[in-house]
Amino acid sequence: MGLVGVRGPAGMPTLSRRSKIIIGLGVAVLVLLLVGPRLIGLATDWLWFSDVGYSGVFTKVIWTRVILFLITTVVVGAIIFGAVSLAYRSRPVFVPTAGPNDPLARYRTAIMGKVRWFAIVPAVIIGALAGLVAQGSWATVQMFLHGQSFGRTDPQFNLDIGFYAFDLPFYRFVLNLLFVVVVVAFLSNLVTHYLFGGIRLGQGGGSVTTAARIQLAVLAGTFLLLKAAAYWLDRYSLLSSQRKAEIFPGASYTDINAVLPSKLILMAIAIICAVAFFAGIVLRDLRVPALATVLMLFSALLIGVGWPLTMEQFSVKPNAAQKEAEYIDRAITSTREAYGIGPDKVITQNDWTARPATPALVNSDVPTLSNVRILDPNVVSPTFIQQQQRQNFYGFPTQLAVDRYRIDGELRDFVVAVRELDPSRYLENQQNWLNKHLVYTHGDGFVAAPANRVNESRDVNDIDGGGDPFYYVSDTSNYQSEEYKRDAPIKVTQPRIYFGELLAKIDPDYAIVGSDDGQAREHDIGDDKYTYQGPAGVSLGNWFNRVLYAGKYAERNFLLSGEINSESKIIYNRDPRDRVEQVAPWLTVDSKTYPAVMEDGSIKWIVDGYTTLDNYPYSQPTSLQSATADAQDLNPGQTGRTQINKTVSYVRNSVKATVDAYTGEVELYQFDTEDPVLKTWMDVFPGTVKSRADFDAQTSLRDHVRYPEDIFKIQRSLLTRYHVDSPQTFFQASDFWSVPSDPTDPDADQRGLDQPPYYFVASDPESGRPTFQLTSVLTRLNRPILGAYVTVSSNPENYGQMTVKQLPGNAQRSGPKQAFNPMRTDGRVAESLKSLENTATVTFGNLLTLPVGDNGILYVVPMYAQAQGEEAFPRLFRVITRYEPAEREARIGYAPTTGEALRQVGITPAAGVVPDDQQPTEPDQSGTPDTDTPTPNQPPQQGDSPERDAAAKAIGDAITALREAQQGGDFAAYGQALDQLSQAVARYESLAAPN
Repeated sequence: MGLVGVRGPAGMPTLSRRSKIIIGLGVAVLVLLLVGPRLIGLATDWLWFSDVGYSGVFTKVIWTRVILFLITTVVVGAIIFGAVSLAYRSRPVFVPTAGPNDPLARYRTAIMGKVRWFAIVPAVIIGALAGLVAQGSWATVQMFLHGQSFGRTDPQFNLDIGFYAFDLPFYRFVLNLLFVVVVVAFLSNLVTHYLFGGIRLGQGGGSVTTAARIQLAVLAGTFLLLKAAAYWLDRYSLLSSQRKAEIFPGASYTDINAVLPSKLILMAIAIICAVAFFAGIVLRDLRVPALATVLMLFSALLIGVGWPLTMEQFSVKPNAAQKEAEYIDRAITSTREAYGIGPDKVITQNDWTARPATPALVNSDVPTLSNVRILDPNVVSPTFIQQQQRQNFYGFPTQLAVDRYRIDGELRDFVVAVRELDPSRYLENQQNWLNKHLVYTHGDGFVAAPANRVNESRDVNDIDGGGDPFYYVSDTSNYQSEEYKRDAPIKVTQPRIYFGELLAKIDPDYAIVGSDDGQAREHDIGDDKYTYQGPAGVSLGNWFNRVLYAGKYAERNFLLSGEINSESKIIYNRDPRDRVEQVAPWLTVDSKTYPAVMEDGSIKWIVDGYTTLDNYPYSQPTSLQSATADAQDLNPGQTGRTQINKTVSYVRNSVKATVDAYTGEVELYQFDTEDPVLKTWMDVFPGTVKSRADFDAQTSLRDHVRYPEDIFKIQRSLLTRYHVDSPQTFFQASDFWSVPSDPTDPDADQRGLDQPPYYFVASDPESGRPTFQLTSVLTRLNRPILGAYVTVSSNPENYGQMTVKQLPGNAQRSGPKQAFNPMRTDGRVAESLKSLENTATVTFGNLLTLPVGDNGILYVVPMYAQAQGEEAFPRLFRVITRYEPAEREARIGYAPTTGEALRQVGITPAAGVVPDDQQPTEPDQSGTPDTDTPTPNQPPQQGDSPERDAAAKAIGDAITALREAQQGGDFAAYGQALDQLSQAVARYESLAAPN
């Protein structure tokens, strides 16, 4: 019988026309409230993506979601409708009732009155719900459709890694969806048969019609076939097993030799059981399917659980080191591949510090000694604010950034920031809507201070006379003058900051710019006004857009304010990381970003983007959030974000992105040309990521990219274990390391937060030439003893080259905590702390560990003093050094200058490299230092730069030759190299000597 409408019984209550209208209006309002914000969000998102030039990303994602929703809704709805329809069509003609009060009879009567509604509406609702869930997996579908080959196979099934990255997640997605659909269809069919008498329960036993038996058996058999398919896919998922997660990731001996065969056996049993259910259709006997179900459950317990447990307890555990060796070796190899810490990326220098340091090499380590960083970017932000804020509504991040610039031919690291709007500093009368969004629209200026110098020498107990940064660039108000363009060491052509990380503090974050009457309204430098001239912004010149944004931000001023005119535009999503995440939703961005001045004078934010995978065979799963947390997270108000709470087993710094601080333009560049995940997404969104060739053509950008902190933290955490080559040693954990906690922060030690890595310019571990590096130290497992020093280069020539200086196993060199404790408790330091305790707050900067020469270890920590009072800020008070030359006890230096602190520990650099006098000649208005006065911690600018470069190169070449001779045991070559070094140093000193 068809699904034919049947008039309900007489006397059933009906609604009046007025009631129906009221209910209809209520439903319409409810739908509008639920759907309206979504539609407004879609419309404004389309306008924003069109404005930034990435509308293709928006449309591809939306259409993928829509098509996936429609397909899933139709398929799932059809299956559910079919299950209900078949049950209804095959219902018995006569269904006995239990009397006038039989509840099933009343239900049947109600359903028969609107049978089509009861058949179609549940199917549509269930289908739509399934579609809503499925559309969230748009990325899985696109990766499956465009997946690239890795060119590497797994060690068990010899399948390309791309199968596990792109195909297996899609198969799992489809299979899980079908599981849910079949179960819901089974229940829908069962309930329909029960309501219409196909299944009857009674005291004398129940009865099942042939149609009900056939339909339920087919659905149950289909479920078992899907279960068989799941067992087949489970085999591949074993390569990401966490059975031995506390020791190593991936499939273990038990997984391969017990669980893997059991999956195949259970798959065969599932197929047999499915056949049994299908056979029940013909045999008309439910006992066979019932026995098959019992067999399935019993087999799953015995074969799927019991057998692996027995093998693990009685065979594997007594001989674990031997039996797991092959699988540990797989985990080591795969983890190194997945995180880029294999031998092709990491150079290991064994037995570092096994021999005494060579004084000549230490004193000649010009790149390191001339760049000792005494400005801590995590401490001096209040100093920047007090000295460079200008007006109350400007500010700087709590954690400043470190970058490098070449000044007069010398590579130097700088503490850098831009002067941004800081909404948290607005006064009460500055917080009205007009000021927040139309007047205070942008920051102004780029600030850079060399990290290796401060203003003025320090008296013993003077905490107010100096020690503050020496700003190479700060006042850009004259950026259009000929004097600035000629003399400024770092030239900025557009200092206005419309896009930055502090702007995200505005809630909601948007600015309205533009004028049609020539009247400038935006606050600029001093009392000047300005009108934004850049291309960014969505037009508010029509009422449709104004209505949309009034709805988006729930702000009526979009409609009422007379300040919004035909040329007005709205700019929002102004945090650089937010903009990159929006245009590349497949990227995970680094928690920090930093500004850089390009060759054309524009200021661009540089954002590092990561591609990740959840499951890479045999790779160590890592929590992005926990692996990247360190002592910097204790600093309140930071703009460096906490990384997302996601576990991955593969990560690549595949994209370098830039966001122009004035125009908001977002550009994505391919950085890792070998990453198959990036290639997949470039195929999904063609044209959105520029090629590596385009990146290489951006010379100034290439010179400012730095190795990102988050991926380095992940890699150093993994290197604590995966530097081990031997599976036996890995199993015993006898040569593991630990990431030390920050010794300068007692809260970090209590909470177990890692010591942050740090950037600086120092000697390259291989060539000895100056390179911009990101470094960290590692201690022996749960011990304070130094285990290794890890550094990675950010220089374009050898970007990403990681070097691990590994100490010999019998070494007892001080780790960060062991080094810092005697530095802090030194008698001179203790005396200063006591004298300052009632007048100032003392803060220790980051403890730097610097390899100097061949085997020397130099620890440096800047000590800051902040006088009491609201306007006070941290100033460098002293430099504390600790030098371990290996052949004698460590020495501690404590002095106002780096040069004196080094001399106190026995390091006497080449003349002019680290002068005692850190008081420079003040720069002129353009920010250019007096070139006749030696700048702190750098050679004098005497003579031609090519001559100095040649002299420095000669020193580097001599150091390299000396190291090679020392490692090779060639004493004749060692003597020649030492003579070569002496001559090179003499030449350098002659060039650096004053006239």
